[in-house]
Amino acid sequence: VQLQASGGGLVQIGGSLRLSCAASGGTFSAYAMGWFRQAPGKEREFVAHITRSGDATLYADSVKGRFTISRDNAKNTAVLLMNTLKPEDTAVYFCAARRAFRVTTPVGASSYDYWGQGTLVTVSS
Repeated sequence: VQLQASGGGLVQIGGSLRLSCAASGGTFSAYAMGWFRQAPGKEREFVAHITRSGDATLYADSVKGRFTISRDNAKNTAVLLMNTLKPEDTAVYFCAARRAFRVTTPVGASSYDYWGQGTLVTVSS
């Protein structure tokens, strides 16, 4: 499956952005989806995860209550809605797909099989 992330940009502190991840070349509903981010000089970190059906989600503590992950299997799209953005949210955001047989924790980047190219989010005053 190929993933294309979009929606990044420059936003002020406290603002909102909506990231999208468009999937192609596979059965989208067969994959759980995750979002990760990587700030300059830092390791890639887990942001959010959603199950194949969308019935369960998981968030990093740093974004809980501010970010919402969702998916539309009919449109082959996963979305990360980010509210109340902070400077520390500045990073390149990546979407990733995880195959159904994976049973390891979804917070680890190594448990994902396919990655999008990333979209830059910059939060500034």
